[in-house]
Amino acid sequence: MVIVERQFWSGKRVLLTGQTGFKGSWLLLWLLELGAEVWGYALEAESEPNLFRQLQPELLANPSYAERFHDHQGDLADAKALSALVEQCKPQVVLHLAAQPLVRRSYADPVGTWTTNLIGSLHLLEALKPLQHSCAVVMVTTDKVYENREWLYGYREPDPLGGHDPYSASKAGAEIAIASWRASFCGSAPHQTPQLRIATARAGNVIGGGDWAVDRIVPDAIRALAAGEPIGVRNASATRPWQHVLEPLAGYLRLAEELTTSPAPPCEAFNFGPLLESNRSVGELVTTVLRHWPGSWLDQSDPNAPHEAGLLHLQIDKAHHRLGWQPRWDYATTIGRTVGWYRAVHEGASALECCLADLDAHQDPPSL
Repeated sequence: MVIVERQFWSGKRVLLTGQTGFKGSWLLLWLLELGAEVWGYALEAESEPNLFRQLQPELLANPSYAERFHDHQGDLADAKALSALVEQCKPQVVLHLAAQPLVRRSYADPVGTWTTNLIGSLHLLEALKPLQHSCAVVMVTTDKVYENREWLYGYREPDPLGGHDPYSASKAGAEIAIASWRASFCGSAPHQTPQLRIATARAGNVIGGGDWAVDRIVPDAIRALAAGEPIGVRNASATRPWQHVLEPLAGYLRLAEELTTSPAPPCEAFNFGPLLESNRSVGELVTTVLRHWPGSWLDQSDPNAPHEAGLLHLQIDKAHHRLGWQPRWDYATTIGRTVGWYRAVHEGASALECCLADLDAHQDPPSL
């Protein structure tokens, strides 16, 4: 099983978009731990509490972290600001996570969702076009890019793209736009650049300590448990591929390594999902959470709620065979580490210490 290469990342100039989000905050910490120099570009953190704000004071108090992290607030709609930051940091690796990531919010703001997720991605690629050195670019989308047919088997990368809700459609549109941009502008013709190696990464239903977003089952559950209230469950029968946040992040890092070092870089789409046994219903997930933090749950299903997929999971063979990547934690470990993080922080532990403990445990070589 391949482990992320510290030697590769040490000293690397990395542009990370979305560092104030849940996944972005974890990836920022991991990159700093690996010795990278990181330029972040994102909107101000929204939720309160927020993992980025929980980590920021301790990150800035550590001289090694502070001198290698350059934090910039900005919108993907601002093409000029993106270009200026790219010119300043001259990235060797780009990890694009910034997005409007919530299905239910996309119904309230469809145009804003499409603008951020599709046009924002193109703004970033245009900003990278003038680079005069090799740069690996990992554009993160979602498992919801597939035309969901409620199949019992997992989706593979060549399967048709689609999207019922505005969020899913915006990400499927981004996949198509990124592939078109790569085909049009990566190469040796006069209108092209030979410097960029671009791939997309599809993952979803990521859980782990520090997610405080609304309308997500795990943070909603933790808020209810901390308040001594029943957990409200909208769709107990919906099945999702639950995975710890560190699993796809390891995949993104491995993909960037391969894009940089391989003589035949995999400029393609890759799925990053959990093992098959981690495909569980929301009801099963909540029941497992309650084993680690006792409480109760309440069915709040609404027949008039906006459409959300009922069944979804990914085939991950390609990432295993092409990148040497596969999930390291099973379903039980994923839920145990996630709820353990929240309980420890709720009882006064440092968010940074809890994150570092999970990072260390995740990267430990498996026992034989």
